[in-house]
Amino acid sequence: MYHQPQSSTWTGRIDSSTDPLSFRFHQRVQLKNIDELEKMTGGKAFALLGFQCDEGVKRNKGRVGAYYGPVEVKKALAHLPWHFSDKTFVFDVGNVGCDDHHLAQSQQQLGEAVQHLIQYHITPIIIGGGHETAYGHYLGVRQAAGTEKSIGIINIDAHFDMRPYDQGTSSGTMFRQILDADRQAGYLCLGIQPFGNTAALFETAQRYGCVYVLEEQVTWERIKEVYTTIEQFIEKYDVVMLTLCMDAISASAAPGVSAPSPFGFDPKIVRALIRHIVAHPKTTSFDISEVNPTVDENRKTITLAAYLCAEALAGFERRKV
Repeated sequence: MYHQPQSSTWTGRIDSSTDPLSFRFHQRVQLKNIDELEKMTGGKAFALLGFQCDEGVKRNKGRVGAYYGPVEVKKALAHLPWHFSDKTFVFDVGNVGCDDHHLAQSQQQLGEAVQHLIQYHITPIIIGGGHETAYGHYLGVRQAAGTEKSIGIINIDAHFDMRPYDQGTSSGTMFRQILDADRQAGYLCLGIQPFGNTAALFETAQRYGCVYVLEEQVTWERIKEVYTTIEQFIEKYDVVMLTLCMDAISASAAPGVSAPSPFGFDPKIVRALIRHIVAHPKTTSFDISEVNPTVDENRKTITLAAYLCAEALAGFERRKV
């Protein structure tokens, strides 16, 4: 189900109605139904696309409520100052919703929306929803890339999300689904925590040839080594997509998630990883998932997610065409 963008999302403080240097996101974001977009031929364009779904989280026995994440993150983003060129366009293209428990169909619809944006030269910034968002994101990247190109998936996450899915898919199965179906796909996960994954999942990751870096190995002292791992992974693929599960971040900074992590990343490490990955010309799109407003504390997680979306936008924009 497709939900049109709402003007009530984009309100906030106005420091000036005439000076562009004083504008905030809500003064520059344009609302467009996704079928109203035109192919971009000049400047840089981005689309904020929500995926209102936590059916996968429910099936994975997590804390539901991420369905409400996209709208709340957009509302938080609306207040942030605008630091982009006049030739940069940001559209709110509404949300794809999973309102009937039909997860696979909703993920397919999300994929069709992502494909449409990429083929129109508009960079998708996808806001989940549970981390099942990543599967719909992947479907769109694959459809836009065609069957011949290889896709590298970079996931910033405490969990592999490679559980068996013989009894149904969920927010914990996406990357195994992808690797089972697509021999042209590869998987790098940054932030894995031993006590967030069973020994069986580590064995599964090894069997599938996944590359991963433990959370404790991603430190400022070793950040250049991590960047080298990322670059070596990207080099192997034609197209790269980036997905972030907010439970990769410490629960002190991101309490409003499905599975809070006491040993998660400092937000600044995540910001650095995002900046580095989206700076690469092969990176085509970004999604952020697992923001659960119903269990957040003083909108901490919502606000952090909005800042990370803005950082992703800024990183993409700084890239040379």
